[in-house]
This record gives sequence, C-alpha cells and structure tokens, in this order.
Amino acid sequence: MTTEREVVRRPPGRGAQILAVASGQFHRRGYHQISMAEVAAEVGITAPALYRHYRSKPELLLRAVESDLSALRAAVRADHRDLGGLCAALAAVAVQHRALGTLWQRDARLLPAAQRAELWGRLREDVGTMAGVVSAARPELPPQDAEFLCWSMLSAYGSLSYHTFAPPPRRFERLLREIGGAVLAVTPDGRPDGRPARPVDAPARSARTESRREELLTAAVRLFHERGFDNVSTDQLGAAVGISGPSVYKHFDTKADLLAATLVRSRERLWHEVEGAIAAGGAPGEALAAGLRAYVDFALRHRHYLGVMLSETERLNEPDRRAAVDFRRNFLRTWVGLLRQVRPGFANAEARIRVHAMFALVNDGVRNRAGCTRPDLAGFLVESGRAVLGLAESRP
Repeated sequence: MTTEREVVRRPPGRGAQILAVASGQFHRRGYHQISMAEVAAEVGITAPALYRHYRSKPELLLRAVESDLSALRAAVRADHRDLGGLCAALAAVAVQHRALGTLWQRDARLLPAAQRAELWGRLREDVGTMAGVVSAARPELPPQDAEFLCWSMLSAYGSLSYHTFAPPPRRFERLLREIGGAVLAVTPDGRPDGRPARPVDAPARSARTESRREELLTAAVRLFHERGFDNVSTDQLGAAVGISGPSVYKHFDTKADLLAATLVRSRERLWHEVEGAIAAGGAPGEALAAGLRAYVDFALRHRHYLGVMLSETERLNEPDRRAAVDFRRNFLRTWVGLLRQVRPGFANAEARIRVHAMFALVNDGVRNRAGCTRPDLAGFLVESGRAVLGLAESRP
C-alpha cells in the first residue's frame, strides 16, 4: 500500500560514497579547487541532495579526513602478533586510502584549530599503539625511538598520495610491507651528529644586510608552510617584516607571485646543493650516498621550503605550477635512475616508490614535532632513508 506522497529513500552507503568522491577530488586538485557542485556531479546527485548529507565543504573535508583516519585506526588496533602483521595491515590501508597523505599534510591544515588538535590527538594515540607493538618486538629500543620509527613508517606509506600511477594492489602492498619492515628494523645510534637541535630554515641574517624582498620571501615561506597559502593575508605578510599589507605589492604583483618566487628560490637551492653532491659523488653508490646526506642536510635547514613545495604547488598560476611539477619530475627521475644503477634488480616502478617514500620520510622527519629535536636526527634520517631505498645491506 502506498500513499499519495511516496517516501524517497536514500541509497544505502550514499554518505560513504560522497566521502570517497570528495576525498579523491580534494587529493587530485586541492581543497580550494573543488566545489560542492563538482562533488555532487561525480556522485550523480544534485547539490541540494549533497547538502542533506554534509552542511558545508569544511564539514565534508573534516569527515573525509576522519573516514581515512578511522581506517588507519582499525588497522592499528587489530591484533598484531608481530611487526609483519602491523606492516601488512597498514600497507593495505595505504593502498586503499591513497588520498590520506595529501589530505593530512595539505588540506587538513585548513580546518579550524580545535578540529586539527582533535585529529592530531587521535593520530598520536594510534602511533602510541603502534609503538607498543614495536616495543614488544624490539624491547631494546627506548620508547621514543619506537615511536619515531612508527612516524617514519607512516610517512613512507603516506608517500603513495604523491604517485600518479598504481601498480597492482597486491604487488603494491608486498613492496610496502618490505619497506615498512626495513624502517622498523632501523636502530638509531643516539649519537649527536653536529646538526642544530631544532631544524632551521636559514641562518639568521641582519635586517641591515637583507633586502625587503628577501625578508618577504623568508617570512612568506614560513607562513605559507605553517598556515597554508589561503590562510595567510597580505596584512600578515607585511606585519612579519614590519610593513603594511598593501606595501607587499611594491615587491610582488600578487600573493601568487610571492608564492612562485619562494618556490623558485627553494628549487634553486635544492638543485644546487643536492645535485651538486650527486655529481661530485663519483661511482653510483657513492653518488647516491652523497645525495642522501645532502638531501637530509638541506631538509634540516629548509623544512619550510620543502613543506611549501609539497603542499602549495596547486595554488600557483598555471605556468608556475607546470614549472614546479616539471622540476619535481626531473628531480625524481635523477634519483630513480641512480637507484636503479645501484640496485639493477629494481623495476622502474619499485624504484619510484622507494624514492618517493624516502623523500616523504625525510620531509616529515624534520617537521615531526615528536622527533625534530633529536640530537641524532640527521644520522637517523640517513639510516632510515637507506633502509627505504633498499640499501641497508650496501654501503659505499
């Protein structure tokens, strides 16, 4: 029996479908580039229908991040009898939720501070649970080392977000299990390595010797990294260097031009330091080792630059965005080619995955609040990078 006004039922799982679509779109193009109408169109519903599930785009972002973190939590809290089981469970999540890395590193920063703090708290709890599994398997490790190894493994797994290709899932998971196991097998030696206790982005300069343009570049890269490009106003940029907001336009036509200039500066420094070390390294093994040490050293001194390169490229104007993407591809190609010379048994796809994972591990390691004050951080990151690259048993 039906009434004159039939009840319209929502398809089962529609909310989850919306989250999956939104997560994928935010991941591919960035939060600010996506409208609710575009999400609705891919789902196959109207925008008003989408708003019946999620009241706003910020809420949709929050729920998308929460959904992926819930999958991570379920994997972490399963009954793991050994490190292999933990690595396998997390590898499956990394493959099935590839957007989590970019959502967490880039878009979650746009959430209100209270929501970010709650999400961080949940993730820290999960890392603590992981560290308990590691400590049980490796009781010789201090708790802080076990925890930092877990953060490092999550960083390596999160690097899948930055891949544009997808090997068969089983092969993907198998390689990730191997990479995760290699990271969790690293033993930090605890010896100070001579680097600063906390990473810095540049040596302190006197205001008398630094031009206003240089001051703006330095301030902008820090603010863009910490708050996100869209959350930084010209007034905040000006205040950081002691000028008014409108005065910023005396040095840069637009805020996007200022962002582009900071990224050009970072690319020039990165290329000069790391490529120079590789070129002077000699044979492939020595060159790869020299490049890894140089990359870690660069990251320790310029973590803000690396953060902005990873998270704000989508906010550039198209010509500048293409230049940034082309640089990253060429930089990656250099490392992949070098790794395959040292490890000729690695297929191109495996070498790419390993190099991406190494970059992510180092980039996150210098910005990880739980470990960036370690006196042995540089040495630890080099050893972990070697493990991810599959070089743990090969020293030049």
